[in-house]
Amino acid sequence: MTEPIVKVNISAEVQAITERARRASRRMAGANRAWKDKGLRAIAKSLLEHQDAILAANAKDVAAGHENGTSLPLLDRLTLTKVRVQGLADALENLASLPDPVGNVVRGQTLPNGLRMRQINVPMGVVAAIYEARPNVTVDIAGLALKSGNAVILRGGSAAAHTNKALLGLLREALDAVGLPADAVQSVDQFGREGANLIMKARGSVDVLIPRGGRELIQTVVNNSAVPVIETGEGNVHIFIDSSAEEEMSVNILLNAKTHRPSVCNTVETLLVHKDATVLPAVLKALSKAGVRLHVDERVQAVLPAGVTAVPATDEDWATEYMDLDLAVKMVDSMPDAIAHIRTWSTGHTEAIVTNNLANAEKFIAEIDSAAVIVNASTRFTDGGELGLGAEVGISTQKLHARGPMGLTELTTTKWIVQGEGQVRG
Repeated sequence: MTEPIVKVNISAEVQAITERARRASRRMAGANRAWKDKGLRAIAKSLLEHQDAILAANAKDVAAGHENGTSLPLLDRLTLTKVRVQGLADALENLASLPDPVGNVVRGQTLPNGLRMRQINVPMGVVAAIYEARPNVTVDIAGLALKSGNAVILRGGSAAAHTNKALLGLLREALDAVGLPADAVQSVDQFGREGANLIMKARGSVDVLIPRGGRELIQTVVNNSAVPVIETGEGNVHIFIDSSAEEEMSVNILLNAKTHRPSVCNTVETLLVHKDATVLPAVLKALSKAGVRLHVDERVQAVLPAGVTAVPATDEDWATEYMDLDLAVKMVDSMPDAIAHIRTWSTGHTEAIVTNNLANAEKFIAEIDSAAVIVNASTRFTDGGELGLGAEVGISTQKLHARGPMGLTELTTTKWIVQGEGQVRG
């Protein structure tokens, strides 16, 4: 006799998850720093103790990705190694060493009428995250949410299903072992796209939703969510080399910004070079030798060094986040021309200038309106861990509340506290 098929009420299941998350968020909001740090260190220890199981689960996802024709950049994001697992554990240890943002006084004063006023950071409550093919995000977001006193609901996508399931189990077990609520970290992966859609509509149950991934995923969340969204944007990142730039610095920065890990959002995608810069031949030779495919305008094509090949660039190239070993290259007549190009094509993520001219650096800083502006360094530094935030939920390209790498403080909101002695308003 066959077993009867039990139909799952996904809407009710997701609602139950959000209710458990709300209860867990209240407990997390009351947890002190020592308790939360103990949880983070327990997770870090568990990741290292069970790394063989994590990597075995990840191998299943990577194999499925190869079979499904997943692009190499996405496969790179999907893949975990012992070094990357160690990096996740190190990031959690670093988070544990950072100050607790909860209770931090943003501002305060005693008013003329004697009222004592202060504004403090408090947890968001229930944070949801929708992302794709990035199992490291499972750990990063969970760690940041816990340290900032929140509960988190994750939707990591089918591409990393085995890895995320293994990680989720370890996260929950570690929290339970130190007396923190396991339900502070939950997932709706088991409900597929319907689970993601229900989370997007869970206004009042979920306090904030953070999408992290490609343009299509982000825009789907932004356009369909009833829950407030902090938008993390794609990275059409630019570097401008001005006429005063030094050759060695230019070569080193471009190689790092393009080839260090081309599949991530802080990788440079367009190089703008001043017409009087002398470093272009050396930069192009170095990039070509490193395997970078160059997409160049007519002026750059005319001065390509011997042995360096390129294809003609089109407007599509200026708009593309390659996430691969491709780079668009354009020659400009002036800094205003470079700034105009960036304003036209930038996604507001990160822009950099390589210069030996202080006035040019200050002008670039003042006139570029992106989440991060870098002078004489690689764009790869737009990263929560690199900037001392411990890790990041994502890099916000919007202008409300959070902008740039989102760390602990960005996962808090504020509360006003007013204390008096019987004052009434006249």
